[in-house]
Amino acid sequence: MGKIYAIANQKGGVGKTTTSVNLAASLAATRKKVLLVDLDPQGNATMGSGIDKNDQEFTIYDVLVGLTRVDNTLQLSSAGHFYVLPANGDLTAAEVEMLTMDSKEYRLSKALASVRSQFDYIIIDCPPSLNMLTVNGLTACDGVIIPMQCEYYALEGLSALVNTINTIQSVLNPNLKIEGLLRTMYDPRNSLTGDVSAQLSSHFGDRLYRTCIPRNVRLAEAPSFGLPVLAYDKQSKGSLAYIALAGEIIRRNEAAVPVAEVTAN
Repeated sequence: MGKIYAIANQKGGVGKTTTSVNLAASLAATRKKVLLVDLDPQGNATMGSGIDKNDQEFTIYDVLVGLTRVDNTLQLSSAGHFYVLPANGDLTAAEVEMLTMDSKEYRLSKALASVRSQFDYIIIDCPPSLNMLTVNGLTACDGVIIPMQCEYYALEGLSALVNTINTIQSVLNPNLKIEGLLRTMYDPRNSLTGDVSAQLSSHFGDRLYRTCIPRNVRLAEAPSFGLPVLAYDKQSKGSLAYIALAGEIIRRNEAAVPVAEVTAN
């Protein structure tokens, strides 16, 4: 059974979509079968994977409102070697339409159940706000990966996000947990970065990933070419950091699998 992770943060500009695309590509590079779900109407994860968001017969909008199935909608990212459930501006309408549907918070969860066994990892790129789309992402996943910058206001936003996750866990998804916190746009020369990192480590312990994603020009350039950074410049610091993150996530998962299950496989 594949693991499902939502990449979420109510604060925009923290590297959420960058993390979604590049983590998907890095996991795929380790020969894992990966699905990236674009749950943001901006469709940036779709475009960043080399798929034209405006040239799709079906998108995640059609899946959420029940017009088609996930397996009719999947697109292969030839650049990243992972599958994408694409999104575009149509997705904005889905949020309104879902409000009148039964089990509206579980639309994505039910849709992904049909393909979950086909993938090792499913990564959900959530929009940068708490709306019905984000609720669907958090209800469908096993754990949340929170990308954040090491700055003062990021800590304020993190507190609100943790409260949101706890609420959804208690009401909609009892299995939901914070899988890990990822420091993005990391600059060790900044003293505030060190202070915030220390606070995160003290509060979250081993849920804080050791891997930090640095500020990196190649990482910033790659989306404009419709490429994960691994396909754009695999030797760049950004690429190497996401490969390291993928390795850290895989090791955590393998350590969490019961011995009997490992033996059975």
